[in-house]
Amino acid sequence: MSMKNMLVLLGTLILTAVLMTACAGPEGPAGPAGPAGPAGPTGPAGADGKDASTADLTCTECHNDTALITRHKANWETSVHGSGAGLAYAGERADCAGCHDGAAFSEMIAAGLNFSQVESGNTAPTHQDCRTCHQIHVTYTGEDWALETNAPVAMVTSGVTFDGGNGNLCANCHQARKNIEGFVDKADATKYAATIRFNTHYSVQADTLMGLGGAGVEGKPGAHFNMVENTCVSCHMGENQVHTFEPQMSTCVACHADATDFNVNGFITAFDEQYLALEAALLARGVIDAEGATVPGSYDEAVAFALWNYNLVHEDGSQGLHNPSYFKALIAASLAGLGE
Repeated sequence: MSMKNMLVLLGTLILTAVLMTACAGPEGPAGPAGPAGPAGPTGPAGADGKDASTADLTCTECHNDTALITRHKANWETSVHGSGAGLAYAGERADCAGCHDGAAFSEMIAAGLNFSQVESGNTAPTHQDCRTCHQIHVTYTGEDWALETNAPVAMVTSGVTFDGGNGNLCANCHQARKNIEGFVDKADATKYAATIRFNTHYSVQADTLMGLGGAGVEGKPGAHFNMVENTCVSCHMGENQVHTFEPQMSTCVACHADATDFNVNGFITAFDEQYLALEAALLARGVIDAEGATVPGSYDEAVAFALWNYNLVHEDGSQGLHNPSYFKALIAASLAGLGE
């Protein structure tokens, strides 16, 4: 082939390549991925994965010892606190919820309030349970059995401060709501207008332990306040922390070594005799009915004081044992005032 012909052929090939490039279509889809390459070297170990907020959780302190919880729960279920007898109507009322509703009690204590300062009831009230009195699941250790509070209590009606150790927790609710001065007859200030609730309200024990709550007698704190460490808790739970909250003889014998029941030195027998004498005198005057309930009316001081003290014994519930000297004096003064 001549040189001329070779040059013509080469030019034709170049022109063809240029034309083919200019007429190329759009880029096609990507092909399938190739096989994975070999694994790289293992990286350094990471930091300890335990969350700092759970680093000290030791649930086994409580939950591996089943008797620790179940024995207290079994006792508690038989108690008035556990059965929630006053919950149905009282838990939803603002003036009752702080004590009758377990959750409301915890909120009240956390806010530093007393029962008279609670502004609303609970539409779904709960009875008092473990969380009412104890700091459950705060530290997740045995420390969670600590009480919600054991701070001294400024009592609402009397204004006196109750300081009975761990019994202070109880005193937040077990105190008077009313005193006899609130029943002075507006039509005649020398008399008292008794209603069917002519009393301090139930659970007045903190007051009676300190010699308060009655009428016509100046009292003082009794031995069960001054001499029993942790007051209510020691007497009603004992060394074994019995959660029925019934009084424990094991505490009594620390002072009354020979006691076999609560009728120490025959006190209950003698007190009940005097109390029944007062009941008979009030029944004869028509100020209580056959069931011992107050008959509403306007009564002079002697009758009113006697009626108030009669009801106080019932509200306290200890047959005078919370403060024997004080209760004996109240009944004696009441009988004397009635001329008995």
